[in-house]
Amino acid sequence: MKKIKVGVLGATGMVGQRFVSLLDSHPWFEVVAVAASPSTAGKTYAEVAKDRWIIDESIPNSVGKLILKKVEDDMEEIANEVELVFSAFDLDKDSIQRIEEGYAALGVAVVSNNSAHRWTEDVPMIIPEVNPEHVKLIDSQRKNRGWKKGFIAVKPNCSIQSYVPVVKALEQFGVSKIEVTTLQALSGAGKTFETWPEMEDNVNPLIGGEECKSEDEPLKILGSVKNGKIVNASGIHISATCIRVPISHGHMASVALSLNKDISEKEFIDALNNFQNPIAELKLPSAPEPMIKYFSEEDRPQTRLDRDFADGMGITVGRLRKDPVLGWKFVALSHNTIRGAAGGAILVAELLKAKGYI
Repeated sequence: MKKIKVGVLGATGMVGQRFVSLLDSHPWFEVVAVAASPSTAGKTYAEVAKDRWIIDESIPNSVGKLILKKVEDDMEEIANEVELVFSAFDLDKDSIQRIEEGYAALGVAVVSNNSAHRWTEDVPMIIPEVNPEHVKLIDSQRKNRGWKKGFIAVKPNCSIQSYVPVVKALEQFGVSKIEVTTLQALSGAGKTFETWPEMEDNVNPLIGGEECKSEDEPLKILGSVKNGKIVNASGIHISATCIRVPISHGHMASVALSLNKDISEKEFIDALNNFQNPIAELKLPSAPEPMIKYFSEEDRPQTRLDRDFADGMGITVGRLRKDPVLGWKFVALSHNTIRGAAGGAILVAELLKAKGYI
């Protein structure tokens, strides 16, 4: 198979580094362009990234030799080199929207880790195992905007990755209320212990803007496409508290929820273990199998032990028990910079390739 040429926008940041690392030797995609801020342009990727590299794997040699370009000023040059860009650059919302739309108008597929377009009416927000059917929104997007080849698709916030797949697995029982507290790692803010020493021996009860994302984004993902638009899921009410904890990687969620149907503990666990993955037959390179793993041990999942399940693309769940207020409660875990960021976006791109949009 001839590999699809891709670019990474915001390649020197934490998520950009993760993109570069995960795409190294990818069977479908080849990184041929990297871009970041104007101050880095003209230098090799390795020259700029070596002093800020925080990924365990080394900088890939093939990408390290590439000359960094400017995300916006070199847009046309990058668009002539690639079919797809992964967007992870950091600017204000209006600038991100303008730049991502600029690439799409030039015929480039844009798969974004940014939040700027998550609530744009004709842009799908996708967890591939949960709502793969939302890719058809791209047809309306292209029609609306006069784009023949380009498009924009986004992945949702990292805070919801661990529990929305569980809600999907329980859909047959009618989930009505969800109360979730997320315990989110430093890397979710693009930080490490070295760059954020104030988080040593500390818990921060505020992650600005995160709670509304955790409450609202699942409703779009669990919704349906009608007349070229997403109709949000109805009948589900979510209350979220998002807390920053002194962990390097891994977002944990403590979840309580109500179901419209009385079920047993066995039925709950069976729904997770037997989750019917709608993209399983596509055999996407980054898709975990299984996606959800339930631990019967009372003290699992644990962040350090379990965040790398299925190469960081899987979801782990445990501590299922009865809740006297809402009905059920459990703990779930996902790797925030892999499943929750770069890896999740790469899986979205794989889905779009398999569906013929790239």
